[in-house]
Amino acid sequence: MRFLGFDFGRTKSVSPVDDRRGWFGIVRESFAGAWQENVEVKVESVLAYHAVFACMTLIASDISKLRVKLVAQSATGIWSETTRASYSPVLRKPNPFQTRIQFWESYFLSKLARGNTYVLKRRDGRGIVTALYVLDPNRVKVLVSDEGEVFYELQADNLAGFTGAIAVPAREIIHDRFNCLFHPLVGLSPLFANGLAATQGLKIQNNSANFFGNQSRPGGILVAPGNIGKDTADELKDNWHVNYSGKNAGKVAVLGNGMKYESIAVTPSDAKLIEQLKWTSEVVCSTFHVPPYKLGIGNLPTNSNVESLNLEYYTQALQSLIEAAELCLDDGLGIGEGFGIGTEFDLDGLLRMDTAALVEAESKATGAGIKKIDEARRRLDLEPTEGGDTPYLQQQNYSLAALAKRDASVDPFASAGTAAPGTAADPANDNAVAEQQARATIALFEKELREALNA
Repeated sequence: MRFLGFDFGRTKSVSPVDDRRGWFGIVRESFAGAWQENVEVKVESVLAYHAVFACMTLIASDISKLRVKLVAQSATGIWSETTRASYSPVLRKPNPFQTRIQFWESYFLSKLARGNTYVLKRRDGRGIVTALYVLDPNRVKVLVSDEGEVFYELQADNLAGFTGAIAVPAREIIHDRFNCLFHPLVGLSPLFANGLAATQGLKIQNNSANFFGNQSRPGGILVAPGNIGKDTADELKDNWHVNYSGKNAGKVAVLGNGMKYESIAVTPSDAKLIEQLKWTSEVVCSTFHVPPYKLGIGNLPTNSNVESLNLEYYTQALQSLIEAAELCLDDGLGIGEGFGIGTEFDLDGLLRMDTAALVEAESKATGAGIKKIDEARRRLDLEPTEGGDTPYLQQQNYSLAALAKRDASVDPFASAGTAAPGTAADPANDNAVAEQQARATIALFEKELREALNA
């Protein structure tokens, strides 16, 4: 049987993997017996919490804005960008209905929300991958055969090009998984750890909304000086509820027969609402490894170095996700270190320094002969210049080999133009002496010219 350009092979006996905590949702008990009391942490609700939403969209958008480069390894082991007609098009345009930014946003949002990203590959007649489709993780299940081979059961997905359930071998799926705590083929979302805090934060917000919807008036009780019958109590309660709650809260109530109103609800001030809400947001940030100040929570660090702050954010929250995606993409395209060609996210768009620091760093690199001038100009979005495709160094600098020869001579500091007894003159030293004499002559000429002009 063939589908999307590949052969499924013979039918095998397969079974789903043990997902332990469940593939399609996260339900966590906040205390013993909470499940029986219907206290649940639901993915759909947790995603609505502002800190969860902000962390996920921040990470996904920051990575997706980075261009994916095709790089090749030179004979000296250096990786640099290249173009290969077979692989470059799918990196620029992964599929007909998504740009590369939209594709990578879907990729990382799936991984962060569900712990798993499944990408189906489409091949041409040569077996080259020409399109990539991010699948709905709710509609994918991992299967393992009796021989230990991995397959994926996919439900219908019109965008990906199939209208019924199919099973495909692992070689046709890119499976990037996160936090495999219970099974190596089952990833877990950070929501597994922060779901309870996010649920608490949502309840705080809902309670606050109800409180302010009641004109900031807490709930309470009506107290009578003596005993009253049930019918009287019900009548008073219904009358109070109709006339003095909801949109009628704040109206003037007239109480007789010694009755009085006493508040019993905990006020937001007493409940430390702001502190609790901030704490839940910080817990969410910690599970995504995002510095809280990135979400406007807490104070910005006193360090004003933009590069250092971005580097901290990259190493804590993004680096592992980026490198995992690079390896999965290399494996999915059939490339990698063993083939001398691979993929890399261009980090210049993320770790961009301020202009002054960037110019200073590039100046030092070119001045020390480490980089070519055109390489530095490229980082500043400037066109190449004539003579800029070679590293430069000041001519008065000598190689370590030349200095070693000088130091090995009988008299390393012999006067210019003479050789130590019993040794031949060193051409390198002769050239150095000639250069020094030439510079001295030029300096003397410039001095005499300035004196003549000032006379």
